[in-house]
Amino acid sequence: MKILLAFVLSCLFIASCKTKGKQGNEIAVRDTTITVENSFTELFIDTIALDRFVRANALQDSVFNKMKSFYNHRNYQFAWFFPDGMAEFVPTFLSLQNDYIHYSGDSSLYDPGLVAAIDSLRERKRLNPHDSLVIQTELSLTRHFFQYTERAYSGDHRINVQELNWFIPRKKIDPEAFLDSLLKNKGKNLTAYEPVNRQYNLLKENLLRYYAFENETWPVIENVKRLKEGDLSPAVQEIKKRLTLLGDLPKTDTSAVFDSTFAVAVKSFQERMGLKPNGEIGPAFLKELNVPVKERIRQMLINMERIRWVPATPSTDYILVNIPEFRLHVYEKGKLAFDMNVVVGSQAHNTVIFSGTLNQIVFSPYWNIPPSILKNEILPGIRRNPNYLARHNMEWNGNAVRQKPGKANSLGLVKFLFPNSYNIYLHDTPSKSLFGESQRAFSHGCIRLSEPKKLAEFLLRKDSTWTSDKITSAMNAGKEKYVRLRGKNEIPVFIGYFTAWVDQKGHLNFRRDVYGHDKKMANRLFGDTVASVSTSR
Repeated sequence: MKILLAFVLSCLFIASCKTKGKQGNEIAVRDTTITVENSFTELFIDTIALDRFVRANALQDSVFNKMKSFYNHRNYQFAWFFPDGMAEFVPTFLSLQNDYIHYSGDSSLYDPGLVAAIDSLRERKRLNPHDSLVIQTELSLTRHFFQYTERAYSGDHRINVQELNWFIPRKKIDPEAFLDSLLKNKGKNLTAYEPVNRQYNLLKENLLRYYAFENETWPVIENVKRLKEGDLSPAVQEIKKRLTLLGDLPKTDTSAVFDSTFAVAVKSFQERMGLKPNGEIGPAFLKELNVPVKERIRQMLINMERIRWVPATPSTDYILVNIPEFRLHVYEKGKLAFDMNVVVGSQAHNTVIFSGTLNQIVFSPYWNIPPSILKNEILPGIRRNPNYLARHNMEWNGNAVRQKPGKANSLGLVKFLFPNSYNIYLHDTPSKSLFGESQRAFSHGCIRLSEPKKLAEFLLRKDSTWTSDKITSAMNAGKEKYVRLRGKNEIPVFIGYFTAWVDQKGHLNFRRDVYGHDKKMANRLFGDTVASVSTSR
């Protein structure tokens, strides 16, 4: 994923002093150092024209403030027109907008009046800055660009993300800076400064591919006996057709033979769906394959909406846990370093979607029993068996109960803390067998790691005193030890929820909606109560 670059023209640095606009929004001080002699264009707008435009169109204060700030930065130079005609990046913007309308199905941004005005000005070789059509089209383009940016890159603001159990702060975008970058780069190299996470455009590419066969009629393939390499079955022919369309089978093959090439395609599909890639066809495989294309399109649109909420990928170190994937990904300087299987909260004990900063490692930890577990599990156990605490290596600690450090401790030999109000952290576990399951939602909410020592080594790699042997020793010491990560050694952690994404190999992945969040999103986005496909399995 690519980092969001700084979008500021050289003239913006002069505007560090700002004045407060309406509703507390900041408006840049007008940069009067820009004149006809040093400007990008000889065309300038009268400030009165902007005020008239705002009143005539009854613009919200937030839009007015953005427009005023943008033109103050430019000392009211035109942005979209030059004396000899329309700027070359006007078609770039229109193409962006039309592309968004096409793949999102959101036509609210389409303005036929603006399109007609642009068409009438397109062929003009000389422009008069006092021509009302030129002025209105200039200001309409700027207003429209800001509206497009808010809609396309920050998501549908009618959606309250916290109502959907999403507590990662929604990203803030700077449409003025984005427009400045578009103008500075003349509409070229857009991906370098477009204010969106790289995953968004990767999903969009696949969405457009799926639209191409959206209306393809796929008969439901009934459960057949388990098929493996060497088998012969009529069902293989239909499965081959679908895997070819989906990109898993590289060449069209109409035979009914389950050959080695087909086995590779089956494994590819299984991997993309989070199934065990054993190369055999069974009920789980067919359940995923029978999902209608229209439902997969919805699933991508739901996740593209979520991706609009998150910032562009940082170029620093960070950790991402994707709950439906049951995987933790560690990034070093913005590039994937390694990943591992995790166990997340069960449907009854959802892992919360939020972000934090990992700043402590605890070796040989105590497990301080949460009040809910104490009430529902520990106290009933004590009533049934007075030796319950001793049997489970637990002890009273004031009015609370804790489990002593050791290999049988429910947190394992190490835990990783990123302070939060949800009492969620990463930790080891003595129950290793669950990591072999394809669906791993079993915990009380915290996240269990399959390779905790590997994460500890990564976090302490810059401290030469923490060798691999020393980390092993601390994990098995039987005495709790806190290690504080400071400054640059602290690392952001994102607990996310994505049921569709494109992996490092460029393959489109889908996962089940383990907590039903996709179903809620479908209701918000599509205005109906149809469950998303990933909850119906």
